[in-house]
Amino acid sequence: MTDEMEEAYWSVHDGAAANATVRQVLARLPRITALVGRLAWQADRAATLTVLLCQLASAVMSAGGLLASVSVLQHLFAQGPTPDRVRSAVPQILLVVGLLAARALLEAAVAAAQARVTPKIRTALECEFFRLTAHVRLEAVEDAEWHDEVHRANDRGLFYARQIVGQVVSLASAALGLIGTASVLSVLHPALLPLLLLSVVPVGAAAVRSARARFHSFKRWNALQRRVRVFSWLLLDVDAAAELRSDTAQDALLDEHRRLTTKIAAEDTRLGVHSALLNLVGRTVGGLGTGITYTALGAMLIAGWLPLAAGAGAVLAIQAGQASLTRLVEVAHLVYEHALWVDDLLTVQERCRGLLPRTATLQAPPQVKTITLKDVHFTYPGKETPALNGISLTLAAGETIAFVGLNGSGKSTCAKLLAGLYEAQRGSVRWDGVDVRTMDTQSVHRQVACVLQDPARFPFSALSNITVSTGSLTEADPRRAMDAARASGADTVVAGLPRQWETLLSKRFKGGQELSGGQWAKIAVGRGLYKKAPLLLLDEPTASMDPPSEHAVYEAVLRGRLREDQITVLISHRLASVVDCHKIFVFDNGRIVESGSHDELMALGGDYAAMFTLQASGYRPGTAATAAEEPAR
Repeated sequence: MTDEMEEAYWSVHDGAAANATVRQVLARLPRITALVGRLAWQADRAATLTVLLCQLASAVMSAGGLLASVSVLQHLFAQGPTPDRVRSAVPQILLVVGLLAARALLEAAVAAAQARVTPKIRTALECEFFRLTAHVRLEAVEDAEWHDEVHRANDRGLFYARQIVGQVVSLASAALGLIGTASVLSVLHPALLPLLLLSVVPVGAAAVRSARARFHSFKRWNALQRRVRVFSWLLLDVDAAAELRSDTAQDALLDEHRRLTTKIAAEDTRLGVHSALLNLVGRTVGGLGTGITYTALGAMLIAGWLPLAAGAGAVLAIQAGQASLTRLVEVAHLVYEHALWVDDLLTVQERCRGLLPRTATLQAPPQVKTITLKDVHFTYPGKETPALNGISLTLAAGETIAFVGLNGSGKSTCAKLLAGLYEAQRGSVRWDGVDVRTMDTQSVHRQVACVLQDPARFPFSALSNITVSTGSLTEADPRRAMDAARASGADTVVAGLPRQWETLLSKRFKGGQELSGGQWAKIAVGRGLYKKAPLLLLDEPTASMDPPSEHAVYEAVLRGRLREDQITVLISHRLASVVDCHKIFVFDNGRIVESGSHDELMALGGDYAAMFTLQASGYRPGTAATAAEEPAR
């Protein structure tokens, strides 16, 4: 059922503990403990120190309680009348009670300190993780492998970073408990230490086997669940809902869902029975080990090697040791596997640090007169064919520039280089003669406004969707916002919302509204205009708008209040929208093959003229087929 599915990025470490040897688990535990300790120390030193000291003190109280219990038994098993023996044991009983109470207080202190430090670790890791991933260069975000690593770190690494603190504390508690038990037995009689090993080793072996079986079970269950979730997602998906109903495909998906869930139920039953049998075997083996231990202990008592009270104390200590070892094995496997996810998180963070954009003292200027590209080359990672192959052009303030060409010709890539989102691998991009590679990257981004064909649909208020272009969700210039909204047509969108500017643009929130594609496009254009950057890039901004809205945007951006201090670059397949641009650059296979005004390019009779004629013919009945044949001749 699961062979046909690729391993998901979030499941690569599931079941890792089941495949690790005991030696591998034990070898990694000190490193993991040190890692968690370092994170905790950085997050809250006082709370970390409290956990450490209280945990050690709790272990001492536990060992002291066992010794005090032995002393109680010695008084009870001593010679003399029973009332006298009980009275003589009272002080030791009170000591046991006091030690147990102190241990309870110490464990409460550990829990309280852990509650302080754990959220701080998670918060620190999460804030640093998102700070790094939000600022890495664009080409990293577009890399599928990096994308998987980041989502794995987000989904699992951050989750287990919170869990692992408590697990390491439990691990330390079990280990200290085991050490305390061994110390007590060595005080009672050195020969009792081999008996402890004889008792706990079978229990430990059974616990290891049981832990591995649980991890294997989880791995299989997780894979089966992934298969059934394919249908669960389709049945609940909003985007698929309309087509699912129009095709009356619900029953087909439900039948497949039922078939898979039935098989999963059968697998769950099989795993449950197997777990029960494994538990029975483990308890049997543990029982045999305990039986042998108690037989040997009885022989020691008969031979007079050990007083009766010490023997009774040894029984208590051995039982405590068995419980500590079982807990130690189970938690150690959890820590081992969960630490792999935390390692992933820290590795991703370190990788992101190497992918951060360039920082420099030189800032991009708030105004620019000319931007010059000279012999620019750029090839996407993993590709052999260059996206840009020797591009040279000059853009001047106060001009509107158009990039046109077929899909994949290099238009959008060139725009991203202008925006500082990519860097030229050869050649240079210069602002007023200064190479942008000598400037702080984020300062370049702040001076460029980008409006894309598929804009981000931020689940914020309508106003925040406009002001986010200046890096703020809570502060706005009212007049500037209204000017941008009117120029883009977003003012009519906002006017139709229940709470106007305060309306949340997402159905995920109570009272939120969902916009159409064309309405989002107007918001995006308004966002770009609100930024008032010296460079405005419009990449198919009106593709989802109706004709009147598209006309209004181009009137405002290209033909209306043209800013003399702004360079406007328009990328469009609708050549009618670029007619009034000062200069048009025609891209083909990463090169500029033509440039000039609309009239100049039409007179040239090249690629631009052929594309424009073909599109224009579509508006004249009966001429489209003839026009389509013209370029082929």
